[in-house]
Amino acid sequence: DVQLVESGGGSVQAGGSLTLSCTITGLSFDDNAVGWFRQDPGKQREEVACLSSRDESAFYSPTVEGRFRVSRDKSRMTVALEMLGLEPEDTGVYYCAAGVGFFHTNCLVYDYKGRGILVTVSS
Repeated sequence: DVQLVESGGGSVQAGGSLTLSCTITGLSFDDNAVGWFRQDPGKQREEVACLSSRDESAFYSPTVEGRFRVSRDKSRMTVALEMLGLEPEDTGVYYCAAGVGFFHTNCLVYDYKGRGILVTVSS
């Protein structure tokens, strides 16, 4: 049974930082790209960042590149999203996700996702 469980969300002021963490069980990091997307209720899904399953190639949305960093720890089966210089526009529900085609679809088409975690950035 595949499970993805996010943690680390919360509220910060603009300019602050947060690190999201996701613990994954039941699937192989060697076969699945992993990462994060953002989607608010009733709104379109937005790519954030993800890592290729083959190597250390990473994709970042232009809106977060240079401020966010995605990483994984294969021994602990975790994926992290370090978010620096947060802006009010970064507010939203962040989902940890994984899938065979996740990296090649710029972190949009997943096979598995977590329940989501809320990040709120106030101005």
